[in-house]
Amino acid sequence: MSGPDSLALDVGTALLARGWRLVSAESCTGGLLAARLTEVPGSSNWFEGAFVTYRLSAKTDMVGVAVDLLERHGAVSEPTARAMAEGALSASSADISVAITGIAGPDGGDVIAPVGTVWFAWAVREEAIRCVQTAAHRLAGSRQAVRDQAVEIALQGVLALL
Repeated sequence: MSGPDSLALDVGTALLARGWRLVSAESCTGGLLAARLTEVPGSSNWFEGAFVTYRLSAKTDMVGVAVDLLERHGAVSEPTARAMAEGALSASSADISVAITGIAGPDGGDVIAPVGTVWFAWAVREEAIRCVQTAAHRLAGSRQAVRDQAVEIALQGVLALL
């Protein structure tokens, strides 16, 4: 395996070593992260599942992102990514989560969040659920290139936390 696929294998190995399970909340990647994770044989031992929260209503309905938070900060923002990561853990029995929300293009961007802007958040379940890290990236390339890069960054972040 190479690229994101070898990262997915590394993430699975690290999760198994800790006895943890991962859940994802994805927007602009549309389930691509979940697809990459489930390409790894045995991923059901460490991958809990995914919430594909592409529309605003899915973010609120599936992972509990508050409507007023979306109205104040928008879908592509640190508070939204944080709420998605924490909400995915709350709605599952996983131990760690990653959230991805962004604008893959080719259109849809604006001055504040141009095409290629992607926010990430990682959360863990310890005594309580808490977001432990967020990051913003401006990714370049085609729609697919932005989505592929986002998956790689998400996996690298999970691996770094483990």
